Amino acid sequence: MAEDTITKLLKQVASGKVSVKDARVALEEATLTEEQMDAAINHGVFNPAEPGTVISASLAPSGKSALTTFFFGWGIFWALYWFGTMLYGLLNGSTWDQQQLSYHLAMGITTLIMMGIVYLKWVLPDTIIVKHSQNKYIPEHQKDWREYKW
Repeated sequence: MAEDTITKLLKQVASGKVSVKDARVALEEATLTEEQMDAAINHGVFNPAEPGTVISASLAPSGKSALTTFFFGWGIFWALYWFGTMLYGLLNGSTWDQQQLSYHLAMGITTLIMMGIVYLKWVLPDTIIVKHSQNKYIPEHQKDWREYKW
């Protein structure tokens, strides 16, 4: 995807290659009319996409962060712990009652749900495939009753 000068400048400021002061100096001479600014803001938002176009977020969150990796390691450990202890209580013939077994099952499922939420939020890319349905044609049905006149 082609990037304009302002986007490149913003990415350079975010990475620390260019200071904020230098970026402001570079943009001092830039002038935009109100129509140009509205067109720049609305570009890509209100323009209809062609069918089959894959739209991807350019600044999608990354699943490579250390915190995300740590969370998945933590989640796998605790999911194995809760499901393992539940299986131990089921198969060992111990005196565990249904309440304790259901607690271990609920904690294991809760851990998996939290891992799924983190996966959807920070790992899965934001990708949309644009699909347009065809116009529907609904024929007029013949009347299968009689109209009585008074």
